Formats: sequence, C-alpha cells, structure tokens
Amino acid sequence: MLVSVKRATKLNPKFSAPISSSHGFFFYCTQALKPIDFNAESHPESFTKPLTQPQLRTLVLSQCSRGKFSNLIRNVVALPSFLLTACQSITPTHNAPSSSAFMDSLPKHFSVEEMGREVLENRFDIKACCVKLVPLRNKGESLILPNLKLKVLIEAIRIVLEIVYDERFVTFSYGGRVGMGRHTAVRYLKNSVENPKWWFTVSFNRASFDEKHVNKLCLIIEEKIKDRIFIDIIKRLFECGVLRIEFGGHYLGRGFPQECGLCAILINVYLDGFDKEIQEMRLRMKERNPKIDSNELVSGSSVFHKPVKMYVVRYLDEILVITSGPKISAMDMKIWAVKYLEGKLQLKVDRVKTAIHSATSEKINFIGMELQAVTPSVLHPPMSEKAMRAQKKYQRQKEVKAQELKNAKERIRKKMGLKILRHVFKKLKQSNGFRFDFDVSNEVRQIFRTWADEVVQEFLGSLEERWSWHRKLTTGDFLSLRHIRNQLPEELIDAYDKFQEQVDKHLSPVKARKALEDEERRIEEEGERRYAERTVKDLTTLCMKVEAPIELVRKAVKMAGFTNNMGRPRPISLLTALEDADIIKWYAGVGRRWLDFFCCCHNFKNVKIVVSYHLRFSCILTLAEKHESTKREAIRHYTKDLKISDLDGIEELHFPTEREVKMMGDKNLPDPKPVDGALSLALIRLASDEPLHSCVAHFCSRTDTIMYRVRLLQSRSNVSSLDGQNWVSGVGMVHDSLNKKCLPLCPDHISDLYMGKVTLQDIDCTLFVDVD
Repeated sequence: MLVSVKRATKLNPKFSAPISSSHGFFFYCTQALKPIDFNAESHPESFTKPLTQPQLRTLVLSQCSRGKFSNLIRNVVALPSFLLTACQSITPTHNAPSSSAFMDSLPKHFSVEEMGREVLENRFDIKACCVKLVPLRNKGESLILPNLKLKVLIEAIRIVLEIVYDERFVTFSYGGRVGMGRHTAVRYLKNSVENPKWWFTVSFNRASFDEKHVNKLCLIIEEKIKDRIFIDIIKRLFECGVLRIEFGGHYLGRGFPQECGLCAILINVYLDGFDKEIQEMRLRMKERNPKIDSNELVSGSSVFHKPVKMYVVRYLDEILVITSGPKISAMDMKIWAVKYLEGKLQLKVDRVKTAIHSATSEKINFIGMELQAVTPSVLHPPMSEKAMRAQKKYQRQKEVKAQELKNAKERIRKKMGLKILRHVFKKLKQSNGFRFDFDVSNEVRQIFRTWADEVVQEFLGSLEERWSWHRKLTTGDFLSLRHIRNQLPEELIDAYDKFQEQVDKHLSPVKARKALEDEERRIEEEGERRYAERTVKDLTTLCMKVEAPIELVRKAVKMAGFTNNMGRPRPISLLTALEDADIIKWYAGVGRRWLDFFCCCHNFKNVKIVVSYHLRFSCILTLAEKHESTKREAIRHYTKDLKISDLDGIEELHFPTEREVKMMGDKNLPDPKPVDGALSLALIRLASDEPLHSCVAHFCSRTDTIMYRVRLLQSRSNVSSLDGQNWVSGVGMVHDSLNKKCLPLCPDHISDLYMGKVTLQDIDCTLFVDVD
C-alpha cells in the first residue's frame, strides 16, 4: 500500500564558503583563541576540531574582567570550534564517535562556520528554527521544539553558563550540574543529616515563567555577565516558547522533549540568591550552636550534646528543609522561605502543601522517594535468632567439610607414602648393590620431612589432640610414685623427669586453653559493648531512611498494563506489533531504569521483586500472545532470562537475569534517568514502502532507517498527568503533541531508545514524518 509522506519541517541546505574566505571573521577567531594557544597559521586544523574541557574553561574565563564576563557571544559562542563542541555535547555519549569521525558525520547542510557568522553578526533567526507541534484534533496545548541548529546554539549557551556559574552555586544545589544528581543528594541525606525533628518541602503551584520572571532572571544574569547579545538571545528563546520553565510540573530533569537542556541551569541561576541566603542562615545557626567535642564533657556523665542544625537540599524546583531544633525554628524558616520566594522571586507557593511535618512520625516525598527519620537499628537491624541459627549451622557445615578434607588428605598422603616406599625398596632390590647415577634418597627424605612438619604443625595447633596426649603421657604412670622412684636408678628417674618437662612444654594445653577462654571472654564483652552502644544510639540518634514509594510503583505497574486488578502479570497487546527483540528491549529499558533509579533505597528488595517478577513475566506473556503460544512454551523458547538470537545466531541478553537482579545493591549513580517516559511511550514499527530518510538522532548520518510511530499511553487511556485518580501522582508523561508522530530511526538508536540509553531529548523530534 502506498503512503503519502510529508515532511513537517525542512532545513534549507546552506553551503557556506570556507572560513578563510571571510578575512575579518578568520582574524577574529584567531584572536579569540589566543588564550588557549591556538594560531590559525600554525594550527589551521584547530578550527575544525572540538575543544577539550580545559580549553573551554580557559576560553570562557579569558573573557572575565573585574568579576564580570563580557563579549561571550562574539568571542566564545560564535567560534566554529565552540559550536562544534556543542554539537558533540548533544550527541549521545555512550556511542559517540571520535572527533575526526564525528566531524565526518556532520551533514552537508549543517555548517558551523555559517552558523558562527550568523551568531557573530546577530542575525541568527531563532523564530525560524522553532517548530510547532500540534496535538491530534487540536486537543490540548501545542509544543514548540527547537530544530537541530537551534539546539546547538542552546547547548553552547548552556556550556558557557555552566562554566560561569557551576563553581559559584552552593553545595546543596543539585540537578543540572556535573556529578550533582539525585543519588548524590540521597547520599548526602543518608550520610550527613543527623537527628532530624521537623521538615517541610516547598511546593509550587503549577505555573510557567512569564515576562516578569524572565526579566528578573535576566537581571540576575546581568550581575555576572555583561553581554547585551547574550541576554537578548535568552529573552528571544523565552519569547518563542522553545525555552519553557514550569515550576510545580512533572517533567523537569526527566528527559522529556518539552524540557529544554538549558532549563536546569537557568533554574539554578534564578534560585541562587535564595540558596545564598539560606547558606548564610545555616552559618549563623552553626555559630550560635557550636559543636562540642565529646572529650570536653565530664567523663562518665549521661549528657548528650545535640547542636541545633539546619539542612537544606534543593533539586531544581524541589526544596527540602530539615531542622534538628524546635518546631518554632522550622516555622520561622518556612515563613521566611515563602515570603522570599513569593516576594523577591515572584513565584507561586502552594501554602497548603508547604506544611511542617514531624520527621519521626510522618513520611515526606522528595525527588520521587519517601524520607523518614528512624533509629539506627531500623536501618541496620541486629541479627535475628533465625539468622543466628542459620549462621551456626553454616559454621558447623564448614567444620564438617574441613574435617572431611583433612581426613581425605591424610588418607591420600598415606597411600602415596606407601607407594613411594614400595618403589624405593623395589629399586634397591633390583640394584643388587650397584650405585645409580641418580640418588632418590634425598628427594624421598625431603618429601617425608615436609609431610612430617605439616603433621606436627597440625598436631600442635589442635587443642584437643594435645590435651589427649598430655593426659595419656602424664596420668597413671607408676614412675610418678615416690616409693617406686626411690628403688630405681637416678639416670632413669632423671630421664623420666626430663621427658615430663618436654611433655609439659610442648603438649600442655593450659596456655592455649587460657588464650581461648580470653578470646571467648573478649567476644562476649564486645557483644555486650555493641549492644549497649546500639541501645544508646537508638535512644539518642536519628538517621535518614530513604525508601521507594512502592505503592506508587505498583500503581504505575498496573496503570501501564503490566499487571491486572489482582496484581498478576498480564500481556500488553499494544507491544505485539513489535519485533521480539524490541519487545524484550522495551521491557528491559523499563526494568533497568527502575533498578538504577531506586537502587539507593532501603526497600530496594521490593523494587527488585517488581522487576524480576511482574515485568519479566509480563514480557513472557506478551511474547506468548504474539506467537499464539502458552507461557510454558514461551519460557522454553526464550528461557526466563529472555535470551534471543540475532541474525547470525548469536544469543543476546538484554533483560537483567534473575541472578543479576538478586545481586544488585546500592550504587553511586550521578543522575539516573527516571522511568516515567519509558512507561508512557511505545514505538510501533510501520510496514510501508516509503522512501528512506536520515536518522533523526542528533548528527546521525545513517540512512538505513525504519519508520516508527509514537504511541502514548495517556492518549489511549484518555488521562492527564494532573488526574490524580487515574494517573500516578508525581509521574510525568511525554507531551501529547508527539502522539502518532512518525520518526525514522536507525537500528542502533532505536535499540538505545528502547533500552533507555538515550531519551527523546537526544533526537530531533522536529524532523517527524506525517504518514497517512
């Protein structure tokens, strides 16, 4: 069946002249790159290579004078090498090519030199680079996305702001920063927060940045950056709608296409003044409540010093404030925070949800996880009686196994010794008194000496055997009787006494027995000390417990169709149109992202059960439904590990195995990708004879693409992310305007998109294809 294909947007090919043809621009680039020791005459190839991180920092910091940055657009952003670095930055990093291969893969119609001239001359048309995506039947609001050329400019501005501001942000500002993601914030909460009593989260009403917020943001940026063109570009991005910041939403930091890559750092810049004020308040509180060394307290006293502290964690627009002092201090802090955010920053705070809660009796939701203050014994409970019995049973099994190995070793050694002796006597008998050139007596003597030393060492190390031989050699001997000793020669008596001295010296187990008793006493005292210390900590210390919202996870599993109303795995009929490998990859992407996102939680075991049971068997049932077979037949063919063979017959394993899931634990992930988008997104392969298109992934020049249609879960279920009854609270969704859009993707990038290695932000959604 023929289909009509219509491009939504087209980039006009622009073949620009070489950079050397524009003498002024060439001279300007040469001068701008002097701080990093680039010279156009000696290094002409440097203009076509991306810059390294040290070169980027040197280039940006060279524009700083008297604490302010100037001419960032003309001297930094407009440079072709800087734009090329931005191109490489938005390319998926897990399979990014080398610099030379990356430059060869750039499309012919994309010229960083021409783009640099447009930016330098301030004639870059931002509005022309924006594409408006309208939902089907015009239901809902439209989405404005940047094309690839505008994405490069946005990424270049983001890199500049990151170098300018990153080291100036406070330590409790997370999100949109290198190495400062969700798991870093969780590790800070678990390792640094002590004795929390009261806390609250600042909740915002769902509202987008309007003109007054943009003007306020630009005034904040102008305090550090004195560049009119730079500020004007940011304003135009907001005016065109391609740069959109929405406080109180559910898409920030989740890889959705409706979020621009520049949003995170702009939020940090906008809230930087708020962070600095809180930092000063924390320092003043620390000065008023200094930490007292435990050595300064009276020895033996039952006084425990607990200084009043305040902890703050902010991840983009989510703010958590914790205090270990009285409730009145938390109330004062809340009143000040609400007044500052609503007054100076002109944000709309939800006063109902911004409420103070007890850290010990109430849980609080933050960055998609549940927090609660608990005693240390809850996080690290003592070993139960059942576990102790299992441990003792295991120790006995080890002892029995060691004894069996020892007996087997002695038996084998005895057989080998007899064989060696039999062989030696046989050779001596055959020699008839003749001397051999090779004498084996030394080798045999060395072997038996080694065995004898091992036997002696084992004997001396065994307390029971020494005790048994000592009792046999010293008990009931008639030579110990005085009336018999008087009748015997003195030489015999002296020899007997010396023998008894050697027996007592080498076989007496008194010292060893005393050492064992001391060791048992030390272990018992250590156990009592640990019990007392654990009891005192439970009475005086509170720690932070981080848990996954398992009820919300189960609701999301049910909403996505993994389980039925009874909580049993069920197939997802929508996915039966995919290839077997794509089905498994889709499930694997959801499962692995869930495991990565919640691996830092205390109840991670429950999440592993959801992945290893609900997702695994839902995938098996989906494959069984596609091939019209039973579950047993699907398990027999794919196994429980969901193995699949490629075209060459090589088995591939995408879904985590049961053993792999069981061995997973706490990891140090900087910013794991949430699973929200994977739940609501499905890509269905189209069967059509349409012409080939280039892959829509950033700077992918492959043309062996396959057309996939985007199918969104919320569109099939007819629900919204604001619907708290039918949708999971706090879980975002892909924008409705992408529903039923068709995207050409190469095999590598469609696999990466299924597996969660790339997100919709890593592809150019403006190059969609309308297929009728």
